[in-house]
Order: sequence, then C-alpha cells, then structure tokens
Amino acid sequence: MNSLLKYITSKTQLPEKAIKNTLALLNEDCTIPFISRYRKEQTGNLDEVQIGDIVSYKEAFETLEKRKATILKALEEQEVLTDELQKKIEATTDSTTLEDLYLPYKKKRKTKADTARNNGLEPLAKIIMAQNASDIYSIAEQYTSDSISVEEALEGARHIISEWINERSDIRNMLRKQLERHAVLTTKVVKAKKDDEKAQKFRDYFNWSEALNRCPSHRLLAILRATEEGFIRLKIDPDSHRDDNSRILSKIENRVIKSNGDCAEQISMAIADAYKRLLFPALSNEILNAAKEKADETAIQVFAKNLKQLLLGSPLGEKKVLAIDPGFRTGCKVVCLDAQGGLEHNETIYPHPPKNDSKGAIKKISTLVNAHKIEAIAIGNGTASRETEQLIRRIQFDRPIQVFVVSEAGASIYSASKIAREEFPNYDVTVRGSVSIGRRLQDPLAELVKIDAKSIGVGQYQHDVNQTKLKNSLDRVVENCVNAVGVNVNTASTSLLSYVSGIGDKLAENIVKHRDENGTFFSRKEIKNVSRLGEKAFQQAAGFLRIKDGANPLDDSAVHPESYAVVSKMAKDQGVDISEMIGNKKLLQEIPLEKYQTETVGLPTLQDIVKELEKPGLDIREPAKVFTFNQNIKTIGDLEPGQLLPGIVNNITNFGAFVDVGIKESGLIHISNLSDSYVSDVNEHVHLHQQLIVKVLEVDVERKRIQLKLHK
Repeated sequence: MNSLLKYITSKTQLPEKAIKNTLALLNEDCTIPFISRYRKEQTGNLDEVQIGDIVSYKEAFETLEKRKATILKALEEQEVLTDELQKKIEATTDSTTLEDLYLPYKKKRKTKADTARNNGLEPLAKIIMAQNASDIYSIAEQYTSDSISVEEALEGARHIISEWINERSDIRNMLRKQLERHAVLTTKVVKAKKDDEKAQKFRDYFNWSEALNRCPSHRLLAILRATEEGFIRLKIDPDSHRDDNSRILSKIENRVIKSNGDCAEQISMAIADAYKRLLFPALSNEILNAAKEKADETAIQVFAKNLKQLLLGSPLGEKKVLAIDPGFRTGCKVVCLDAQGGLEHNETIYPHPPKNDSKGAIKKISTLVNAHKIEAIAIGNGTASRETEQLIRRIQFDRPIQVFVVSEAGASIYSASKIAREEFPNYDVTVRGSVSIGRRLQDPLAELVKIDAKSIGVGQYQHDVNQTKLKNSLDRVVENCVNAVGVNVNTASTSLLSYVSGIGDKLAENIVKHRDENGTFFSRKEIKNVSRLGEKAFQQAAGFLRIKDGANPLDDSAVHPESYAVVSKMAKDQGVDISEMIGNKKLLQEIPLEKYQTETVGLPTLQDIVKELEKPGLDIREPAKVFTFNQNIKTIGDLEPGQLLPGIVNNITNFGAFVDVGIKESGLIHISNLSDSYVSDVNEHVHLHQQLIVKVLEVDVERKRIQLKLHK
C-alpha cells in the first residue's frame, strides 16, 4: 500500500491523505461517482476526474507490479537473479527501465551473438573489450578453425560485443533522449497507390517530413493509418542530418572505448553494427510507439470531451414527438412517440423523388400531429434531411410545433442491435431508427447510452487508437454523465440503469424485471426489494436514482438516503415539514450548517444538501432550442467565400471544430480561425451541438473540403 501511495502521489501531486482515503474507498468497491459526490470529506473534495486519475495510476501500478513478478520468476528459473538485480527491479517505477533490466536475460530467437558463442568466441570478445591487447589479430588466430578464419573470428566477437552494447541501459537511455529530441518522421507515397482515389485524403503526406516530437496527435494518427492502408511508407530518422550518424556513434564510443589501437578499432566497428542492426531499429520503434501512445491519449481525451458534451446535450423533455427518418427512394419513415418515448404509430410517406407525393405527405403529417397531440417534430440529418425539413416548414399547423434536426450518428447501429430487437421485436430496423431519432430529441443521454460510443461519430481515428483505453475512458464518461444527471428508476431503460453507480448490467435487468412484475417504485427503500440488490449496491446507487411523485420528496433529489436524518433535523429545527423547506431558498440559506456537522458529515456534504434542496432534481442540462439552416444552401456547390451561415458544431478535434451548415459535407473551423488571438484549447471557444454563425473562407468542391471562420 505504501509503494502504491508513493507511486500515485508522485504522478498526481494530489494530497497523500486524499489519495490514501480514496484508495481505501475504491478497495471497498465504491464507484467514482459515489466517492466524488458523497465522500467529499474523506477525499478532500476531489472531483471525478482526479479520482479517475487515481484509478488509472492504481491500475498502471498493479500492471507494473505484475510484470515485475513475472520477470523475477523468470530470472529465478534461469538462476541468474542476484540480490542487486532484484533490488533494482523492485525499485523500478517505469516499464521502460524494467524491460531494459530484463533485456540481457530475455529469451529471444537465436542471434548472431549466440552463434559466435557456440563457436567459442566469447573469450575473444572479452579480450577485445578489456582493451589491453596490442595485437588482437595474433590473439584471434587462437580462435580459428578449419571453418573459421581470423576475420570471421573477429566478426563473431564483434557480434557478441554488439549485443553487450545493445543491452547497456545507459547507452539505450542516451539514445532514447537523442531520439526524443531529434527524431524526424518522414513519409513517401507508394507510387502504385499515388492515383488511388482512397489515397487522396492522405495527399498532404505523400512527401512529408516533420520532427516527431512536434507532430500533433491527429497528424500522426492520419500518417499511421495511411501507412497501414499501404498508401505511404513511413520512416524514422535519427535527426534532420539523417545521412550522418557520426555524432551519435561518437557519443556511444565515448562511453565504451578507453584506448587506441586494434581493440578500439574492433569495438568501433561493433558499435556501428550495434547501432544499425540492434539499437536504432528497436529504439526507433519504441519512440514511434511512445508517440502513438501519446497521440492515442490526446485523441481519447478529445473523444471523451466530445462524448460528454453530446451526452449532456439539451433534452426536449417529456413531450410528444413525431420523428422522421428521411429518405428518397425508400420514403420517409414516420413514427409518433408518447411523452415517455413509447411508440404509438408508424408509417412511411413518399414526398420526394421518385414518387413526389408531397401533398399526400403533408396531409398525413397534419393528421398525425393532430391525432397524437404532437408537440415537436424531430428530423434525422441524413439523406433527404433538408428537403424533408423544408416540406415540414410548409405545413400550416393549427398550433405552434417546434421542428428540430437531430443527428442520426449511430442510429443505424442501434436499430440493428440486440437492445433494439428486444425493445421492438415486431418492427424492422427503419422503425427502430426513427424511434431512436425521436427519443434523442426527448432525452439524448437516455437514448445514446444504448449505442457503442465509438459509433456516435464524435471522435477522430477512433478505430486506430488503443481500443481498451478508449473503451475504459468512454465508459467512465458515460457513467459520470448518467450519474451527474440522475435517473428516473420508474422509466429508465436497462441500458441507462446499467451505468448508474453500483448497478451494472445484471442488476439493471433485475430492476426492470421487478418494475414490470410489481409496478412502479414509490420510494427509494423499495429498490432494496430488487433481487440481488444488496446494501452495498443500494448505498452506491440510491443517491442517483430518482422517484418522481413519491412518498418522500427527498427521493426525487440527489440527497442520499444516509443524509435524510440530517435533513429531517434541519426541518424540525426550522419548525417546518421537509416539503416546505424544499425550494425555500431564503429559509435554507439561514440554516447554520456548522450545527449539523458530525465526524462523517462535514461542511461539503451539508453545502451540497442545501444546494440540492434549493432546486431538487434540477436537470443540469440546458433546454433544447429550435434551429434553422439557411434554406438556400442545399449542396457544397451553393457555398461561396464570404457567406455568413448558421451552423451547428458536430465534432471537435484538437485542430479545430467541424460544423454542419445543412449540407452533406461538414465545414472545418481550423483552430487558427476560432479567434484572432492564440487558441490552445478548441473547447474553450466552442462546444458540441453549439449553434453559431460561421463565415465561409474557402470551398474545395473536388476534395469536398470547406474552410470556415467563427463569426463573432
């Protein structure tokens, strides 16, 4: 525990006491949302990001310790483990140093050095390395045979020396630092693929050169993808003077060669061989992999930020919605949903080519809006979206109907999923997709949790980054978002419930099953009746589960049941019922919180309770706003430099933001066009689904690229 605590403290710079208490809570199977919300006194008010960092470093430490154990066991079996080596391994805090220590003993394929040793040439290699012999050629004659000449004996000895040099951690670390500072990434197009249509999006990298340590995440991932797909060849050069390695070789020689003469000459040759054949290939791969790992982290962070913004997107709320999945030849699939997202009706209309039945479509939409008391219309943003939106806006409804264009990203994934089949076993994928579009308008979070986050389309190169790290990061984002908003236990789907702190897939299924068999829950206490939902799960989940219109008004708040007694005492002391205290800001602010502090309930928790009682169950998300694209812009050919257009941010990267201006292609506001001053973080200037005005700077119809500028 002390080693783990020391390791995390060195990595995070967080207070040791906060880390220690957080680790204790994690070891008690407490979740990140629960710890950050309800255990602030123990953690020193750490937020979910800081607690997430502790979890990540805890996992990294455990992985390192597991690897150490494997290596120590292997060394013991080889009978080469000394006390000194064991101490070095146990004291190591990073995997690179650990692997360097293990390298000389690591089992590998038969090498040139192994062959030389089998030929009895290791003593000759030791003599050369001692650098005392004046005539190494005469000595080498002693190691010749019918099949080995003097030159071959010396060459074999050099292979052994090359391996020794390769295994020296000081030399490897020196070369690592050189490559970290000076390595250059260069690319060349594969001639046979130069005119390939798919290769054109990588055209910028057909002949590219850049310092590896300055190559931004998105560019490195693009180059690696182009390499993987066979469009370009990638090479790492030691520095910009790539044809001259003398400077690096001299640095190695200064560490190894201590004399002049024949031995020095042989060692110098061995160094050149070690560098070319062993050191540089291994360490250049290592440095590229490290750069890839760093690029992955950056890309995953961008993806996580985008996903959080998307999940916390504006909900319309419990309103009756007519949703349309637009299409031309196959028609527009229309569904009517009740206020809770239940499917009431579905059919297909054909207002666009080739059938062009716009009159029939308008009549049908008007009838459905009236029959189902529709309050808003959601239109998917895919094929025929603009044409469908224009059709809907032509309809003269007898009352105001809000019209929204909704992102379809991932809807097709959901519609064909097991979850969708279980929800709608008697309907095809087109109906399920339309339902998803409508529900996204009602509550984006509740609907999007049903879809694999990678399919939602708010990241770049998500299939190229480390998939395990990506999944862990995105799962954590979803969990934090779901618990930040809270979940109505009586209406939530299994998918949504599964992300609630302490619940998981199986308990989520049990909650829904219990609800189906016994009806709605009237209090949080009743949740304990769910099969296999024990005290620990209840403790972790209760504060995030809401009971609307229940017996206890606190059940529809973020106040945890363990604090109900404190609230009751507050109300009693104020001479009012709890229900009278809720929403009474003046009364709540007059409560002397210090009076209610105990060993376990401190000021942070009491302040949270009062804040929640002021506006219980308040949705932290902004309400949905109606938005309209420029109706004159239908294709990329309609765009001209200088135009000002309304748009919606639909993706954010670390090099800029992509904006939907109502056509198939999204435009890019490069980071340099977000502001007249320097921009370090795109998210400081725009957020996902933000409605804004952009200025068209440049249109490349052939490459389908649109350059935009944020208009203030």
